Amino acid sequence: MNAIGPVEPGEDTYDHESTPAPPVRRLSPRRARRLRTALAAATAAGIAAAGVTLYLTRPEPPPEPLPPWPSQSVSVAYAGEMSRPRAGERNFTFAVIFRQGSAPPTTVRRIAQPSAALSVTASPPTPFAVKTGKPRKLIITMHIRECGEVPRNAGLPFLEVTLRNARAIEKHSYILGPEYANDLSGALTVACPRTRVS
Repeated sequence: MNAIGPVEPGEDTYDHESTPAPPVRRLSPRRARRLRTALAAATAAGIAAAGVTLYLTRPEPPPEPLPPWPSQSVSVAYAGEMSRPRAGERNFTFAVIFRQGSAPPTTVRRIAQPSAALSVTASPPTPFAVKTGKPRKLIITMHIRECGEVPRNAGLPFLEVTLRNARAIEKHSYILGPEYANDLSGALTVACPRTRVS
């Protein structure tokens, strides 16, 4: 005979309804406070450890690009104003303009020229800074040391300029162009009329 009724528990099972629930254990206020403090400390330590790990494993920013070489950022142009010396005078002047491209400032440390028979001084004197957007006009005084050695017809007369920026110190020769060459040749010819053309 088949009958449908409540299922009776089998072996190794128990009746949930008849088994009493375990008693709820209450923490004393002191223990609860200790537990909360310990949990807060553990959470703070975990957050700090995560922050330190994140800081130590962060990607390094790319290095700052180096500024250009000084000679690549500074230009020198002949501005004319060549004075005309009289025969026998040993000094004459002309103007040049220094310009800085879009780069950090560059310091002009020295201005010279290659001939042993000539020397130059600048006003304002070196060193001075050249900044982007602020061209510097200089008056160069050419001093003739020895008329007999003056190269009046030099094909490409130039100025030697020593520059310094955050990247390097560099000595560079600036060719000031044909107008400068003509004016310089004319001034030297007048100042040293008996000098043979070299």
